[in-house]
Amino acid sequence: MNKVLIDTDVILDFFFDRQPFSDDAAKVLSFCELNRIRGFVTPVIISNIYYILRQTAKHEKVIEKISQLLKIIDVLVIDKTIVLQALDSGFIDFEDALQNFAAEKAGDVGLIITRNIRDYKKSNLGVMTPADFLKLKDIEI
Repeated sequence: MNKVLIDTDVILDFFFDRQPFSDDAAKVLSFCELNRIRGFVTPVIISNIYYILRQTAKHEKVIEKISQLLKIIDVLVIDKTIVLQALDSGFIDFEDALQNFAAEKAGDVGLIITRNIRDYKKSNLGVMTPADFLKLKDIEI
């Protein structure tokens, strides 16, 4: 089973129905729900999602949405080692560095799904947009 890190932008595309990206985001998340892939996020991603959703919805509603999300995806660990790697990495975006090194440390996450591919230029993992990932999955069927 493919194990992937799903970046914040993809999840927000789904929650906010941001066209034209929300359909691909929904398909990626449905692959997680159907156990075709195993999706991961980090605590930073969850925190960012909470903060951004909270701008438009009440706490209880945001907690409900995040709880539903966590029924189909798992959370990677971010520890001191990962923070230090991120600080020393040369990544332009510190949050993306945290995501990247959490996925690398997990050992079996091979891909980051994001619309911000350029932010992961220094990654040792594969990086794809949701659209490109879905095209690849169509080939595998």
